[in-house]
Amino acid sequence: MGIINRVEHGLAKAVHGAFAKAFKSEVQPVEIASAIRRAMDDRAALLGHGRAMVPNLYTIELSQTDYERLGDYEEDLSDDLVAAAQEHADSQGYQPGGPLEVELVEGEGLETGVFRVRPATAKQAGRESAHAPAAPRPHASTGTAVDEAPPQRPAPRSNPSARPWLDIAGDRYPLLGSLTTLGRDETADIVIDDPGVSRRHSEIRVTTDGPHLVTSIRDLNSTNGTFVNGERVSSQRLQDGDRLTIGRTSATFRAGRR
Repeated sequence: MGIINRVEHGLAKAVHGAFAKAFKSEVQPVEIASAIRRAMDDRAALLGHGRAMVPNLYTIELSQTDYERLGDYEEDLSDDLVAAAQEHADSQGYQPGGPLEVELVEGEGLETGVFRVRPATAKQAGRESAHAPAAPRPHASTGTAVDEAPPQRPAPRSNPSARPWLDIAGDRYPLLGSLTTLGRDETADIVIDDPGVSRRHSEIRVTTDGPHLVTSIRDLNSTNGTFVNGERVSSQRLQDGDRLTIGRTSATFRAGRR
């Protein structure tokens, strides 16, 4: 039995068939599990030695109707989706950035049968939720996963070592998109569990200058400021080896292979 079939089988068993009624014409568990799998594949970033890092937090935004229907089964659904995500990660040799979590929330502006998947990475589990842009926006229709922000378009399988990345406490966080936000808020691309970090603290932008990648960091009016090599900055271009400090968290910027 495949991953998606096992998810559906497990959910039906957990609630004694109640899901068949709850999902008669709305979002199906198989669609959510498949969307998480696609988000995991899209955001996989090679770390070396055959390992690929993937986000570990997946927030599922549902329409009000779908969310209300799922309320009674949220814990069972989340557990089975985590199990399906873990099995896919194991089968592909992926290394999640932390404990896998799936959370269901009510999103805004979604029609019944339409949902969003927002992957993010956080080293510690137990957060309320964490979001990040996922896949390109398709036409919205029943059972369709969409996003509301400009998508990041990583290409980890082409030449991931050429992309810049951050070293935070020995962990590698590839900067796969053109814009990566850092902060304590659930909407940050890299969620930092630090009370000294603002909810949306700073952003790192990666652009091209001919054949070269140019990376810069910009402070987002944070309370405690953004520092590069000990100097507080509002915006600054980054060089390989620069030390970034936000709150009590330090990171080292790596420019990637040139």
